[in-house]
Amino acid sequence: MTGTHAHGARYDDTVHVVDWEGSIPNPRSATTDPRMPSLAKAPGFAEWMRTGWGDADRTARVEPGAADAARRHRERLSHAMPGQSLVVLAGRAQARVHDNFFEFRAHSDFLWLTGFAVEDGVLVMTPAAGGHDATLYITPPARPGAAAFHADAAHGELWVGPLPGAAELASALDLKVRTLDELSVPTDALIAGHAVVGAGTGARLGGRHRSPLLARTLAELRIEKDAWELAELRSAVTHTIDGFAAVRREIPRAVESGGERWLQGTFDRHARTVGQAPGYASIVGSGANAPILHWVRADGHVDPDALLLLDMGVENRSGYTADVTRTIPASGRFSTAQREVHDLVERSHRAGLAAVAPGRDWRDFHTACMEVLAQGLHDWGMLPVSVDEALHAEGQHHRRYIVCGVGHHLGLDVHDCGAASYAQYFEARMRPGMALTVEPGLYFHAWDETVPPELRGIGVRTEDDVVVTPEGHEVLSAALPIDAAGLEHWMDSVL
Repeated sequence: MTGTHAHGARYDDTVHVVDWEGSIPNPRSATTDPRMPSLAKAPGFAEWMRTGWGDADRTARVEPGAADAARRHRERLSHAMPGQSLVVLAGRAQARVHDNFFEFRAHSDFLWLTGFAVEDGVLVMTPAAGGHDATLYITPPARPGAAAFHADAAHGELWVGPLPGAAELASALDLKVRTLDELSVPTDALIAGHAVVGAGTGARLGGRHRSPLLARTLAELRIEKDAWELAELRSAVTHTIDGFAAVRREIPRAVESGGERWLQGTFDRHARTVGQAPGYASIVGSGANAPILHWVRADGHVDPDALLLLDMGVENRSGYTADVTRTIPASGRFSTAQREVHDLVERSHRAGLAAVAPGRDWRDFHTACMEVLAQGLHDWGMLPVSVDEALHAEGQHHRRYIVCGVGHHLGLDVHDCGAASYAQYFEARMRPGMALTVEPGLYFHAWDETVPPELRGIGVRTEDDVVVTPEGHEVLSAALPIDAAGLEHWMDSVL
């Protein structure tokens, strides 16, 4: 996914954990629905609802290996912050409108430490001999026999289906699990994770500040992926490449009707079928929309003579996401002008990949990409200065046509490890286990009069998912070609 890495989106000392205590009643609670006053007060109905229910499957569907990986992650955090009480919040679904909610997605730090998404879950790690004791606190599901079984639309199993409780989660995660009413947070605890929490959690946290130190430590620990995490990323990339093929097959249909949204919906449906969801809002841009960096509206038509920029990634059920971009001709064949732009981006991309290796500066692949792009733009007569002047820190004229970054860390977040310090992110050297993207592009907006008329409205980005290895690097998304001829052949082959 393109865009400058959101390094500025760091934790802020002034941001408080949201405390919903005293706010309006939970809109997901059926007892607050004015259309049901008789049910809330009818003793006969309530008593009848307590009986006659059999067993249900409440297995915690934890991804294979996730619990063991989370245990190792907790050990790493414990070693990094000995003697400190630590609290990490999963968060909760946020309201979309009134009593409708966006789909819940647990905070990535919580997922990294537990291996399983639990809405409003709270992980507490307290100092103990040899490390930390870890306990997960949850809101228990309301099962048959409880008044909330049919009255609470957030936790009542009649509304949301059978859910694992404390016993099932403790067994599946090999972790102590207790209910939120038992939660007691040490006064000196450092708090990280999601800022939006439920009323009960907020009351127990007392509106305390989040800890930039804990957030930064977790982000920096997540920079180097272990073998299980890399396997999850490979799986997500494989699913994503299959999704690209599914989208390619639908291009003729999208040209006729449905447009960009038909293709966006095709990939998103695929992602929700083979994984958990798209890892981010899928970008599908045809023609003049392709140069728009975050064109997630996807409400345009698909021009059969234009390029189609596809920036898409499957998020596995573990939470790990791919992030792949290819720019292809909707017709199946590049025009001369389209290919010239694509070829320049390809040369930049290959230069960037060649700069990914252990011991190299993180900035090296960015520098390599930019040198090729600046030279190419100069050769086309599009720069008002020399290549050296453009590449100088006080110049950067070539960035008019690529204002975004050309790569970022990848993992549980599409822009992973964003709370890491500047020194550990941008000033670091590459190490084996780092997962990142390389994604140079050129974005010639249709209304930019500095662009030759034949290039206006052309946007090209090529993005691969890459892992640093002891010997160099591995391109996880290599099954998708990056050259124009290869992409044309691929488009023919997947019809």
